[in-house]
Amino acid sequence: MTIEFKAWPKTPRLFREIVITEKMDGSNSAVIIQPYEGGEAKTDECLAIVERGGVNYVIAAQSRNRLITPGKAADNYGFAAFVQHNAEALFDLLGPGRHFGEWWGKGIQKRYQNAPPGMKFFALFNVDKHAGLHAWLPQPNGNQVLVEPVVTLYRGPFSEEAITNQLKILKKQGSLMSPGDTAEGVVVFHTQSRQTYKVTLDNNDKGKWEEV
Repeated sequence: MTIEFKAWPKTPRLFREIVITEKMDGSNSAVIIQPYEGGEAKTDECLAIVERGGVNYVIAAQSRNRLITPGKAADNYGFAAFVQHNAEALFDLLGPGRHFGEWWGKGIQKRYQNAPPGMKFFALFNVDKHAGLHAWLPQPNGNQVLVEPVVTLYRGPFSEEAITNQLKILKKQGSLMSPGDTAEGVVVFHTQSRQTYKVTLDNNDKGKWEEV
């Protein structure tokens, strides 16, 4: 028999930079943009083919659990239809890759009752890659979608106090991305471990922030 050596993985340092963003209460979604590698391109999951610089790219979409396509039974609150309708524009905005974000707005979950009716939002999680992005794109029904990064609340050394302070602010002021509505909580991205962690303003994450 062969015994394989496996080293203990490198342990990231805790006290490194973190990025705290508002956690949105919508539907986890992603735009997929990848080079076409041959074979039958127009599968059910392929929403469009976009050509740039002599290279063909497949455009697709996914929810948290599956690839999605337009249609009442196959879509996820109209996200796949939006991606298909804006395939070229999304390529030019985002570039190749798998771009994760929160698809949110009135009618997706129940939190954002003050969001404009009919309008949807795609809040991208990678705030560094998509810094400064603020683009309006149409839905097939003519209503608008705002594509932008989630709002950054804090960037700096790891600090429980920083996390607690941002939770207190959100609890008092409500959502920054949907003014007038309650906030769900925060997402903490640890830059060295490349991991994200959530802290919510519900009974599942009671902590010092509630002592105000």
